[in-house]
Amino acid sequence: MQTIRSCVAILTGIGILTAIAPARGQNAVPAPQAQTSTPKPAPRPTPPTRDPNTPGYVTAKELPDGMVPPTDAVGNFIIGPTHTPAPEMTVQADVPQGTVHTFTMSSADSRIYPGIAREQGTFGTVDPDDPAKLVVTTSHPAPYTRRVAVYVPKQYVPGTVAPFIVGADGPDQLLFTALDNLIHQKRVPVMIAISIGNGSGDAQGSQRGLEYDTMSGRYNEFVETEVLPLVEKQYNVRLTKDPHGRATMGCSSGGSAALIMAWYGGQYHRVLTYSGTYVNQQWPPDAETPHGAWEFHERLIPNSPVKPIRLWMQVGDRDLLNPNIMRDNMHDWVVANQNMAKVLAAKGYRYQFVFARNAAHCDRPTKLQTFPAALEWLWKGYGVDGTGSPR
Repeated sequence: MQTIRSCVAILTGIGILTAIAPARGQNAVPAPQAQTSTPKPAPRPTPPTRDPNTPGYVTAKELPDGMVPPTDAVGNFIIGPTHTPAPEMTVQADVPQGTVHTFTMSSADSRIYPGIAREQGTFGTVDPDDPAKLVVTTSHPAPYTRRVAVYVPKQYVPGTVAPFIVGADGPDQLLFTALDNLIHQKRVPVMIAISIGNGSGDAQGSQRGLEYDTMSGRYNEFVETEVLPLVEKQYNVRLTKDPHGRATMGCSSGGSAALIMAWYGGQYHRVLTYSGTYVNQQWPPDAETPHGAWEFHERLIPNSPVKPIRLWMQVGDRDLLNPNIMRDNMHDWVVANQNMAKVLAAKGYRYQFVFARNAAHCDRPTKLQTFPAALEWLWKGYGVDGTGSPR
């Protein structure tokens, strides 16, 4: 999984992994001056298993093992530890299959994201005056390419206006398979799916981090002005301008990006996140949101009028905890998602929060179990016939 691989890459360069030294008492032979040895990282610390009944966590309804929350329910739920794939996650021979188109975008053609990269093997250092701020000096301009996949369902009538969903870290074949089955069963509307690859790297100083962790409408502008027009022009589809018919989704920083897209600009009203990175990961720093996406539950949601956003989110009991050198108490993915559930409930949002037992970060078995029901929940209130009429 892209995000897990990225987190491992982060850990390699952040100073919590150590070189293997000779055992005490051994006679180590110095290497010749012209040679250098590459430090071998220690195993990555395993995140602790968190108990959903921990004091301070939200009160949640524990479901029988193997069950998922009802698609008409709101609130907090606990599932697992068994994660059996939903049948909708398998290609069915008797179900019409949509067409998936792919194309490549280059940084040379982007007005918004000309491209950056952090030097390999580097990360950053904590600002000595502010433990919540990471100083990155090894990020520099760099080109990139990204793949974009566009799913057009068999039932779509070319040239008609359709709802759609934008996904991060694409292409995502699981999304396309689920939509084939759910559209056929009339559990979601006939929709287009645009699954956008990231611009490479991860976390502070990377192109992916710049796109997904920045608390502004910049990524939304990129999608709106540079991606969607290409999709419409190349594949004879028309994408709705109605925010009620627009959804975003992603896992990890792709999840926080999904909510950021909906929060800034108001062009998306439906958001689905797995292991959302609602933590302090923004770079470069911004004085208006100094704690990055942690600000969502710390300040933005509690102190803002309720927005017309419908949010489905999930976190695993073995999700990430402090996977970098910052010790600012704003890098626990479980706590961040628990806090999100608290503030969403307090403000009266329509949301569903799933805490999964026996689940790691962006856990694939959990997604295979929950994804169809999550998509159906996400699109409640929108007509399945593609007209946009409520149900």
